[in-house]
This record gives sequence, C-alpha cells and structure tokens, in this order.
Amino acid sequence: MTAPDSNPAPVYLRLRGLLAAAILAGDFGEGDQLPSVRAFAAQHGANPLTVAKAYQTLQDEGFVSVRRGVGMFVAEGAANRLRSQERTAFLNQTWPSVRAQIDRLGLDIEELLRLDLA
Repeated sequence: MTAPDSNPAPVYLRLRGLLAAAILAGDFGEGDQLPSVRAFAAQHGANPLTVAKAYQTLQDEGFVSVRRGVGMFVAEGAANRLRSQERTAFLNQTWPSVRAQIDRLGLDIEELLRLDLA
C-alpha cells in the first residue's frame, strides 16, 4: 500500500483501488471469489471494518456481488466497466496535470513513448 503521506485518499479508497487494480490485472477474473475481509485486512495491515467499507464500495458500484454465507465475487463484466471508469478518471483528473508538466518540462511525447525505463 502507498505510504499515508504520499496518498491523501482515505484508506478504504486506497484498498478499493488495490482490489480494482487486481481485477484489472486479471488476478481476479469474472466469478472469482475475493479474499475474505479478514484475510485481506491481515494481508494489508488494515482494519477489517475499513476493508469491509472498501468491499461495500465495490459492491455498490456493481463490480462485485455477495453470495450470503459464501463471500464476495467479481461480477460479470467488472473488468471492462472498471477499465472504462479508470480511463475516464485518468483522462479527466490525471492527464491534464501530466500533460501540463510535460509541456512545462519541454518533453516530447513521442520520445517519451519510446522510452524503456524498466
């Protein structure tokens, strides 16, 4: 998880982001069961109530569904809908400041795309 001072978002939203990223990466596919609240909390050093709030947020958004007595599962089409949501958020919230910094630094976008920084 990101250090608290470098990411001002509430913890439950950061945890929601971790789960969303795992779904987008294919770590959890459609119909796959997510880790239990307690297991995810232990894995990330978080309070189970905070994890439950992150799971509830994903459920409210329709990305996961609950099977009573069984657990939380990735909903059908969740990855595609998450990808669309993340693209929109990136283009509307992140990209404008990234583009402005690119311009301020006089960087060439085509050259940036050719860089292999890994």
